[in-house]
Amino acid sequence: MADAVRRQIQDGVLPPGEWLREPRICAEFGVGRAIARSALRILADDGLVRIEENRGAFVAATTVQEVFDIYELRAGLYGIAARFACMSTPADFMAETLALADTLFEDTESARKSPEDLVRQSEAIFSRLASVASLDTQRMIEAVRRKTRWHYSYVGLAEGSGPPIDHWRVMRAGLAARDPAMAAEGARAIVHHTQNEVMRLMISRGLGLRKPPPVVVGPTQKPRASTYPS
Repeated sequence: MADAVRRQIQDGVLPPGEWLREPRICAEFGVGRAIARSALRILADDGLVRIEENRGAFVAATTVQEVFDIYELRAGLYGIAARFACMSTPADFMAETLALADTLFEDTESARKSPEDLVRQSEAIFSRLASVASLDTQRMIEAVRRKTRWHYSYVGLAEGSGPPIDHWRVMRAGLAARDPAMAAEGARAIVHHTQNEVMRLMISRGLGLRKPPPVVVGPTQKPRASTYPS
């Protein structure tokens, strides 16, 4: 159930600020309140939902600072995954990964695939790289991906200019040469490009900007009478 609600949030069916009332969720998914509350807690742990005591849960908005931070984490983790892939993947696994990258390049340049398809292809390649990392790294990558995937839908990132092919070529060259430093550099650059795009789109649309604190105006004081003789 948590996955189903997560999908609705990521697809924009449930926009930021939408209240997730328990009776509605129970009726829609045919579950009891205990299961509904458990699902909402899972989504709250992912940062997709906020839970307020005595009020309930609602779809969370995000801030530019939060986006910056989560993509910094993602860049570091993807760099680690690319390094592991260079050092530990068998030849046939690497050949298949490089072939997927070549297909991504061709599809991007030919414009025969939709932006959403290109995002899925990109994620599939990173999923392969992550699959050879340590279990702890895989868990961290999955947790970060759950959060950053929402930002794709939140700002319509898939409607953008497509994958940063130059950075992808750097990563591919590093993987082909089994050069961990080059592959990691390319992987981080790919994520940093996405980070910049998400933040740019958010700012241009006024999303995720913290409201300035209210200006407190003190009481108007009457001018004091002069103590000097006129």
